[in-house]
Amino acid sequence: MAGTIERLQFKGCEVKKVMGLLMVLVLSACSTTSPDVVQRGDAQRLSTVQDATVLSVRSVVVDGTQSGVGSVAGGLIGGVAGSGVGGRREGIVVGVLGAVAGAVAGNAIERSATREDAVEILLQMRNGERRAIVQARGNENLLPGDAVVLIMTGGKARVTRAPR
Repeated sequence: MAGTIERLQFKGCEVKKVMGLLMVLVLSACSTTSPDVVQRGDAQRLSTVQDATVLSVRSVVVDGTQSGVGSVAGGLIGGVAGSGVGGRREGIVVGVLGAVAGAVAGNAIERSATREDAVEILLQMRNGERRAIVQARGNENLLPGDAVVLIMTGGKARVTRAPR
């Protein structure tokens, strides 16, 4: 009896560690396309700036990522939690079922946590070209006819209101 309690407490400790790891991995996988957030690697880099006019703005959703981190972490948590149920055979069966269910749940959590509301902005450039960009909703509310600048840094672009 005492050995069983110690084993369950040990597994409970493992579950807590894996849950903590899952939270760190999910949060580190979160990134943003917001024009108000500049990635560390883009700081102090020379950017190209082009003037443009907003033709249209429409709401879109950027789908969440499925890197596999959520599935792996969920599978580990489900497998460890399920293996502590019943005897040896039951623990194996429930552990496998828990790992599968945990992987499915972990994948769904990762995808949901990394989804983001965004806007698709259609631009008329000064040279006559039209361009479209999708970026997360920022603090600025852009409207058709607004003068904006398209800022391009290292293959990434963002749109912001033009200075007056």
